[in-house]
Amino acid sequence: MTTRILPAAGDADAARALSALLGQLPDAEPAAPLPDSGALLDTLARLAAQSVDELPEVVLVHERIGPVPALDLIREVALRFPAVGVVLLSSDTGPALFSAAMDSGARGLIGLPPSYEELAARVQAAAQWSAGVRRHLGRPADAPGGPGGRVVTVAGAKGGVGTTLTAVQFALAAAAAGRRTVLVDMDLQAGDVGSYLDVQFRRSIADLAGIHDISPRVLQDAVYDDRTGLALLLAPAEGERGEEVDDRAARHVVTALRGRYELVVVDCGTQVTGANAAVVEMADTAALVTTPDVVSVRAAKRMVRMWERLQVRKAEDTVMVVNRWSKHTEIQPSLIEKITKVRVAKTPVPAAFKELQPVVDAGRLQDLDNRSAVKQALWTVAGELGLLAAPADPAGAAGAQAALPGRDTPGGGRPSGAALAVRAAGPVARLRRGGGDRGSLGPRPRRGREG
Repeated sequence: MTTRILPAAGDADAARALSALLGQLPDAEPAAPLPDSGALLDTLARLAAQSVDELPEVVLVHERIGPVPALDLIREVALRFPAVGVVLLSSDTGPALFSAAMDSGARGLIGLPPSYEELAARVQAAAQWSAGVRRHLGRPADAPGGPGGRVVTVAGAKGGVGTTLTAVQFALAAAAAGRRTVLVDMDLQAGDVGSYLDVQFRRSIADLAGIHDISPRVLQDAVYDDRTGLALLLAPAEGERGEEVDDRAARHVVTALRGRYELVVVDCGTQVTGANAAVVEMADTAALVTTPDVVSVRAAKRMVRMWERLQVRKAEDTVMVVNRWSKHTEIQPSLIEKITKVRVAKTPVPAAFKELQPVVDAGRLQDLDNRSAVKQALWTVAGELGLLAAPADPAGAAGAQAALPGRDTPGGGRPSGAALAVRAAGPVARLRRGGGDRGSLGPRPRRGREG
């Protein structure tokens, strides 16, 4: 059997030496080394979208890979592509690193510089393990998301465009369709998910920030199970505690939620921080909310360009949701798509604040009437994004259609369960830590009560 090997090494000299050694292995088909973690994840996602059989049997990760640290990258590959055997190459082969590599999902550890015998043995063992997994799977991988749930992020072009409203309604629509859904408030300093759903809870995402191994029991203690059927992971009540949640903590929390829930909807707010940028980067679907006015459209374009510069997400991998739309609006969705170079959802959300004002003032967004044009439009957009049924379940898509609160959409179309073709996230963000109210603020006493 020919073993396909995909090496990833950030150091050019190490990549050349590794390629020369791999070329000597019998029955091996090594690919050209990839320079960074983003290229590796994009390549695996592209191959997995075709079939699990297209994936390489073995992936070699060099310790100096970047921008994602090697162990975090191994964990991501192991979770998203379980049929691939990952081997770490490191100058440190001590028991501590070996244990950490195994915990992250690696199938072996090779010392640097690698010897032919050790490389051949580790590659063969990882390839045999990969072949066994694929025999047990026995089916193609239709999506690059890998095992576990799907992550959907909702970000706003600027404040006041309806980001939290959109995220809450997406989550409520998915829960009504029978999907096990968790709604995460990643607007760490000014999160209002709890206010919109009339929930107060003593725990928040900040309580998970310092925990490296988030067990199901620990996660359950931090998540609030609402009467709507949603699970909620709220932002900290004290805004300064948001600084405790960095990009690594955000990745760990979302990965833990992904393994427990079918759908993870994340309200990322309107500011780009290390935490929410990491979540947008790892999301399966990223929605950006804007309103059809000059200031908001400019802000949306600015946000998209910032994501591209920081290597968080490509413009073509983002979906724009147009809120407060009217047929009399001078800026129409087609013009927004042309200006921002971002695909716009087919169904715009109408401007009908009178429908929203009673439930918003009461903090009971879940009580919005099914006849509301805003609710119908947002739930239809959720159907367009594939949130109402699993992508590989066409029968479920038809059943999820019944969850939509109305038949006709404000845009003149009809609700559709078909998902937009939103590709996996691009390379990892290179965000500098900083900003906000950084200082010597320590953990504050937890306040609040269960709702």
